[in-house]
Amino acid sequence: MSARTIPTYRRQRLGAEVRRIRTAAGMSAEEAAALLGMDRSKIPHIESGTRTINEERLRTLTANCGCFDEDYIAGLVSMAARLRRHWWDEYRGKLPAGMLDISELEWHAGRLLTTQTVHLPGLLQTEDYARAIFDSFLPKLSRLEVELRVAHRQERAQVLAGDNPTPYVGYIHEAALRMQFGGRAVARAQLEYLIERGQEPHISLRVISFEHGIFPGAGHALLYAEGPVPQLDTVQLDTAHGPHFAHAEAQLAQYRSHLRWMDETALSERESRDFIHGIAKQL
Repeated sequence: MSARTIPTYRRQRLGAEVRRIRTAAGMSAEEAAALLGMDRSKIPHIESGTRTINEERLRTLTANCGCFDEDYIAGLVSMAARLRRHWWDEYRGKLPAGMLDISELEWHAGRLLTTQTVHLPGLLQTEDYARAIFDSFLPKLSRLEVELRVAHRQERAQVLAGDNPTPYVGYIHEAALRMQFGGRAVARAQLEYLIERGQEPHISLRVISFEHGIFPGAGHALLYAEGPVPQLDTVQLDTAHGPHFAHAEAQLAQYRSHLRWMDETALSERESRDFIHGIAKQL
């Protein structure tokens, strides 16, 4: 397959894992190339995600590097599978690539966990609420750009629907619940939608009230996507320059600690529903 000039995050992650396996075994790029029967110049392309590696070569590499965790290897094989078109490819060239990488990350996750301090969870936003958020961007987006983002956000929500929805846990700070994006009517409808969706068995919404003060990671919108094995988990953070993805072991450990704190601190699901209902009644 020819090299891709702009690899998706998923391809970059596969390449990073290949490099980690190789270097942990003390194998040079030259040795890896000889083992796999390819030119040495192709190894950096594989490890940067601009070139793929097939299952046979992937299994040859892992076996010769002393990696025998079959669940982990199976996860890598899935990441290396031949590309096929997905719904988010319709937005390629129309939206920033990072937004499409988030869609792909959510699509392949075994479970999704998010934390919100200003906006409500993207996967559970109504069209009007999402439109109000995108309308507030600076520099201001054109009407077409806003509507493309709203449509993309609504399509992302399909991972929480259907016969086999992805389990989801959303930790929401009270501040996000009280922000009135789009005005009182839009905010009220959005909160009522949260209450409705929060009763679905695969969706857990947990509120962190003001009385708990500051919590770890305050100010950051966090998406934690669980992979087929913990080594393939991914953290995505929102920044002013677009989404930032992280998967280093120390980073994953840090955010797992944050999520454990939130699980221990947040209101129960039932208390959270009552809390959201109380705010909605005030609007």
